[in-house]
Amino acid sequence: MAKGQPVVLISSYGPRLCGIATFVEEAREFIQRIYPVRDVLVISHIDGTGEGVFPLIDLNKRFWWKPVVKQIKKLNPYVIHIEHEYGLYEYIDERGIGDRNQGFLEFLDAISDYPIVVEPHTIHGRLKDFEENFIYELCRKADVVIFKHEYQKWRLNWTFSQRKWQMPTNIMIVPHGARPDMLWETEDIPKFKEELGLNKLKYLGNHLVGLIGWIQSNKRWDILTSMWEEISKEIEKKTGQSWDLLAAGAMRDPNHSCDYQKYLQEIELLEQKGFAHYYEFIPRGEIYYKVMAVCDFIVLPSVDETQSGTLARIIALNKPYITTAPMEGLTVQTLDSKGGLLFTTKQMLKQQVIRLASDENLRKVFSKNLKKYLDEVVSWEIVSKQYKYAYKLARLKKIKSQEVNLPPDF
Repeated sequence: MAKGQPVVLISSYGPRLCGIATFVEEAREFIQRIYPVRDVLVISHIDGTGEGVFPLIDLNKRFWWKPVVKQIKKLNPYVIHIEHEYGLYEYIDERGIGDRNQGFLEFLDAISDYPIVVEPHTIHGRLKDFEENFIYELCRKADVVIFKHEYQKWRLNWTFSQRKWQMPTNIMIVPHGARPDMLWETEDIPKFKEELGLNKLKYLGNHLVGLIGWIQSNKRWDILTSMWEEISKEIEKKTGQSWDLLAAGAMRDPNHSCDYQKYLQEIELLEQKGFAHYYEFIPRGEIYYKVMAVCDFIVLPSVDETQSGTLARIIALNKPYITTAPMEGLTVQTLDSKGGLLFTTKQMLKQQVIRLASDENLRKVFSKNLKKYLDEVVSWEIVSKQYKYAYKLARLKKIKSQEVNLPPDF
């Protein structure tokens, strides 16, 4: 059977150590499943590799987008689906001054003959002036713009109304996808512990609380590590069970090295006392899920998230969790899924960790709720079909001049 026009994704891509690159690897897999007669190709930055990947985006060049436009014309895509985060397309000149993504907007103009879907990964509730202007221009130039959460759309409506700007009608809500095929049985956990070498650590108990993922300043592992010894003792006093902390991940941004060293020093002190273990690994692929799977629940103490790949994996595994509030996408998905607890102070985090460790039934309820949320809302199998609908709207707009009309619901 002859192949149809390809779906072209534009994004960072592996082996780059980037959350969006990892996101696109999963998204591409599930988009390909719903388009068996089309290739799903990727145009990436120059460090991207793999079959069907064109590594063309070189941000050292002011007009980085010109080779991309040339390749797009050769591919003649069915639709162009762009993953956006400001840093992915920011050209910085010899003085160290960034172009505020002006080149990205020029790129959209240059490919305006094709159906365009843009999925920005950073839409804060309170936008800076340049972000407001960028999003306004983005919505004007793209056929469909995908936000992750409804609150981002109704906040934008409020922001634009205060400036007396017209609210775009081409913003579609599609949540961060989560894998539906990583639900392992309890019997698999000892095997994973052995595979990861954790079974050799005699001081580690059967119950683990996880701090898992990229180690960054905004993840604030120190909030939990600074009081873990006290928490662990209180849990044991209350339940008679020994609970330990599994801190696992790696640093990807050298700018965060100071906090990274600080976090590691605290974990090493806990490890010397037999309360914790640090396991270094690159958070991508199957191992990411296996490290999480060995934990009873996860703590995600982030102080800046509009959405989270770590949380998507927590949901994929149906792992109960505790996270920060109010914190944009983290709070939204915790309320929507009913799968975790929130904290607003250090003392409250301590109480919530003790509560969740002490209540097995509550952990089972949260896990069941997350299974329902995965199956009905955020499974990649559902999200990829929503992408397909976005592509249809974009094509109708481009080919038949049929306006996209997705008014705000709030």
